Amino acid sequence: MSIRSTVKAIIVKDGKILLNRCYGGEIGEYFSFPGGGQQQYETLQDAVVRECLEETGYAVTPVKFAAVSETIFTNEGFRERYSHSAHRVYHFFICELLNDKQEDPTEKDPGQTGTEWVAIDSINKETSLFPAEIRDNLHDILAGTAPVFLGTGYK
Repeated sequence: MSIRSTVKAIIVKDGKILLNRCYGGEIGEYFSFPGGGQQQYETLQDAVVRECLEETGYAVTPVKFAAVSETIFTNEGFRERYSHSAHRVYHFFICELLNDKQEDPTEKDPGQTGTEWVAIDSINKETSLFPAEIRDNLHDILAGTAPVFLGTGYK
């Protein structure tokens, strides 16, 4: 088993946040932040720029490190099927769009059905947004009042 270093982007425009709409067989429909795995010798900043372009078609620039959290999956079946990603460390960056032009995404995540702008005020504890630690602290993260390390979540 290895630990997967992952980057995620928090992109806000006009009171909305850019999220990936996804579908997972066991959990149904949910949202996730654009981003993905950091490649060897790739900086965190370069990874978040690449992942956003691949998944959403938007060019971004990271402007602020926002938070870090980790998820450790405890389900043995999940660990066996996904040993490469059963322990993930998420590095969240607040990013800005370089422009409003959206290209076609080139490499969507498995289960990703689209990308959409969601009103920030509509996001609450009932919103199916992964990871939950970021969802639960999103308003404080955007206000700059949240702790940078948000702890460990077990799944």
